[in-house]
Amino acid sequence: MGKALPRIRPANCRKAPPPDWRPDWRKAMSDNIARALLVYAVLQIFLTMSTASAGGSTLLPYLTLGLLVAGVIPASRIMERRWERLTDLEAADPGRARAFRRDRWLVWLVALGLPFVVVGLYRAVLLLG
Repeated sequence: MGKALPRIRPANCRKAPPPDWRPDWRKAMSDNIARALLVYAVLQIFLTMSTASAGGSTLLPYLTLGLLVAGVIPASRIMERRWERLTDLEAADPGRARAFRRDRWLVWLVALGLPFVVVGLYRAVLLLG
């Protein structure tokens, strides 16, 4: 008889982490914030350009850029700094999972929601004015 074929795991099946594995909440939060900022920027650009091409003013791109530089980036940095201050022992504490999930939700809620809020407010001002 021939050799047995190796067992192949489905692509969506993850291996269980090793028993001594500990999370590093600092790195995980930093990665989430970086990805969220990228998604926020792309979404904001797409929504801003679609609004500007639909007859909006040229003020909107500058407004959204100012919001990004003056508000979103500093707020993201404050959130990230909060997690960077953890010691190695604190960063590996599984008890911080709940706080991590809460902050991750907040980061992604802002990244996905704020572009729609800004463009919606801008359109509302245009309709009223």
